[in-house]
Amino acid sequence: MKQTFYSNGKLLITGEYLVLDGAKAFALPTKYGQNLTIEAGESNTIQWTSFDSDGSVWFEDTISFDAIVRKQRHEDTKSIKNTLIEILHEAYLMNSDFISTSKGYKITTELTFPKSWGLGTSSTLINNVAQWLQIDAYELLKRSFGGSGYDIACAQNDSGILYQIVDEKPLVEIVDFKPDFTGKIFFVYLNKKQNSRNAIASYYSNQVDIRKTIPVINEITKTVIDAEEPKTFALALAQHEIALSNILELPTVKETLFHDFDGVIKSLGAWGGDFVLSISKENPTDYFKAKGFDVVIPYQEMIL
Repeated sequence: MKQTFYSNGKLLITGEYLVLDGAKAFALPTKYGQNLTIEAGESNTIQWTSFDSDGSVWFEDTISFDAIVRKQRHEDTKSIKNTLIEILHEAYLMNSDFISTSKGYKITTELTFPKSWGLGTSSTLINNVAQWLQIDAYELLKRSFGGSGYDIACAQNDSGILYQIVDEKPLVEIVDFKPDFTGKIFFVYLNKKQNSRNAIASYYSNQVDIRKTIPVINEITKTVIDAEEPKTFALALAQHEIALSNILELPTVKETLFHDFDGVIKSLGAWGGDFVLSISKENPTDYFKAKGFDVVIPYQEMIL
């Protein structure tokens, strides 16, 4: 019997980095996501195929049940296969039935967004596997990739969320974010996925600033969610950029790439890559495309 599961992608609007230390973060699920299809297989193996949004195969391999149970890693320590084995091994420890009661599987994943966009290839996979095996997605994330878990909350919800880690547990509050000015909001892809390792290192070297900034970010997050006017929303995002710039010891993305932009630009998630949010009086598509950034997506096309 074929089973199919789906999870939403994500964009973190406020609280990047600081959400790891208890700040309130505002995130939005995207209309883009990932499917996971399970079919019966054989030979005590999983035949795994992953498709990008254009239909191309970006990963294909066979994983033995024994490799999952024993967590047998491939020689290439950074391989996709090793990552899958780690996820499935942790899932096995949480619910062994999918191994003990089966002869094998054919598993297919299908992204509805280009893999390079960074909208949650890993988090949507984690949540889909958790749905399939009826286990806790947050716990599976913690045991495998780690992270705050806001992306799991987006994967599971079809509206905006206010997310906070309280006593090491996720607290998710549904947010009805439907201001009149969403037509002025666009999401721009910066043509690269960001490795935020250096930014995280800077972040954790500034513990005093972090403690001082969390209440500031919480207040900004509240202002962003409650904003009824685009100016209020934009100013709050600009304040957020300055606060994080000081902690990360990095220039804002507007200072780096778009200093002449007539409006506000906000980094989303890891600074320096993936998507940014722009808000301005005029449609900014021509401006960004003239600078070589061709993926400019209106709010209504991106957000659920």
